[in-house]
Amino acid sequence: MYAIIETGGKQIKVQEGQEIYIEKIDVAEGETVTFDKVLFVGGETVKVGSPTVEGATVTAKVQKHGRQKKIIVFKYKPKKNYRRKQGHRQPYTKVVIEKINA
Repeated sequence: MYAIIETGGKQIKVQEGQEIYIEKIDVAEGETVTFDKVLFVGGETVKVGSPTVEGATVTAKVQKHGRQKKIIVFKYKPKKNYRRKQGHRQPYTKVVIEKINA
């Protein structure tokens, strides 16, 4: 059984036992979080929401919080002596999907 959930403005396909990285959420490590924006549930029976499936939830456990590798944002305009260098590290939350309730 799998489901498509929406979190952090993104849609993610999840299965039970899967580890996923999502946008950072404000939940402590080791606690559980429930995603109620379930767009699709697949498996033996298929449920498609418009826009979400009524009564369907996905339960996950927060494993850790962190920050991704640094990316460099460099702006440059030739012949104008314009250079701007900036770095960015995106925060994330690693969760393990425990149960899909459909």
